[in-house]
Amino acid sequence: MKIFVYTLGCRVNQCESEAVAESFSKLGFEIAHSYNEADLIIVNTCTVTSKAEQKARREIRLFSQRCPVLVTGCYAQVNPKEIENLSDNVVVLPLSRKPELLALPTYLKANSNSESLLTQLKNFCIKAQNSEFSVFDFAPSQFNYHCRSYLKIQDGCDNNCAFCRVHIARGPSRSLDAETVVKRALEIEKQGYHEIVLTGVNLTMYDHDKDGLGGLLEKLLNAVGPDMRFRLSSMEPDHIDDRLVDCLKDPRMQNYFHIPIQSAADKVIKRINRHYDSHHLEYILDRIHQVKDDPFLACDIITGLPGEGDEEFEITRQFLIKHGFAHMHVFPFSPRPDTALEKAKDKVPEYIRDQRAKILRELSEKQNNEYIQRQIGKDNEVILESKSQGKWSALTGNYIKVNVTDVPSSAMLGDLYKVILTGSETARVVL
Repeated sequence: MKIFVYTLGCRVNQCESEAVAESFSKLGFEIAHSYNEADLIIVNTCTVTSKAEQKARREIRLFSQRCPVLVTGCYAQVNPKEIENLSDNVVVLPLSRKPELLALPTYLKANSNSESLLTQLKNFCIKAQNSEFSVFDFAPSQFNYHCRSYLKIQDGCDNNCAFCRVHIARGPSRSLDAETVVKRALEIEKQGYHEIVLTGVNLTMYDHDKDGLGGLLEKLLNAVGPDMRFRLSSMEPDHIDDRLVDCLKDPRMQNYFHIPIQSAADKVIKRINRHYDSHHLEYILDRIHQVKDDPFLACDIITGLPGEGDEEFEITRQFLIKHGFAHMHVFPFSPRPDTALEKAKDKVPEYIRDQRAKILRELSEKQNNEYIQRQIGKDNEVILESKSQGKWSALTGNYIKVNVTDVPSSAMLGDLYKVILTGSETARVVL
């Protein structure tokens, strides 16, 4: 049987999907890389935006025309009935029970001769499989869909941002103990991977009332060897502190930082119940620039948030220019069910919201091009990601996609090489 795992949303979902795929692979199931090859499709959904849900519905309808589809994830948690109504070939396992998916391969093996696959899936989802499953049981050591490794260290969120319902789906913040994190990192290193992406729903909330993410990074950097790199999936601003930033000095910490800002105007930041202000944003960005040479800064921005007038939008735009953000993931605001801003009365007209999104996307493209041009001629490192017609493509430590020349004939996917950037999309291996 061939299994295809389709993932929407954050890197936590990607890590969890990899663990599900590995659980099937270990029991002899074949992992498909296209839905057209699959006998069973598992869809790991997102609910962060209405567009993410729309995309999930579109893909689920398409997939269900081919074979049974099991849907899980945040969207499956907050609106399971809507998903179930898409097709008779769809079964839903809510996010709260997602870890049970790790037992599905064993269940299918035991029941393969007695029932249809769809019936097996329905029966599997009717009854809880194991009350001992944890959100931190998603711990893959082999990765079917990525050349980098993913290590989930945190789940949930204690914040209550007025636009977001991820905390509703994921629940309160939980952290994996540092000893286990280090143990899993060493196992990944033993498997030959050269980069670990640390993931969490709110990563900087890791152990925030004790040693925090900075304390964990100190332990990880002391434990692994010189050829292991770390990348932080995302850093919410409110728990970025000096201890964490000081860890970023280590050259093994990749020079790419994604910070969900949403707005740089204090009036809007307060309106959406974010736990920082523009002065804190300024401080942490200045500190990152102190410890890293020309870092690649990325961010999430929501345009048209309630309370965002022309002045507040301009404050945000100027902030993004001043700090040289090389990529902006721009979302036009859309009210999410069960959030504080769902019925806000001070909404921005949609045409203005969309105009602002267009302005910031154009700014993002401009500043991204400027950043890449500054990197030409500089040394960097890459992880080899794919090979087509004898040519390698890779991603640099500071998140630039390049085609790589002079790669040794012995090179393999996931290998780490030192390079020099020779153009905006090219790099040459330096031996």
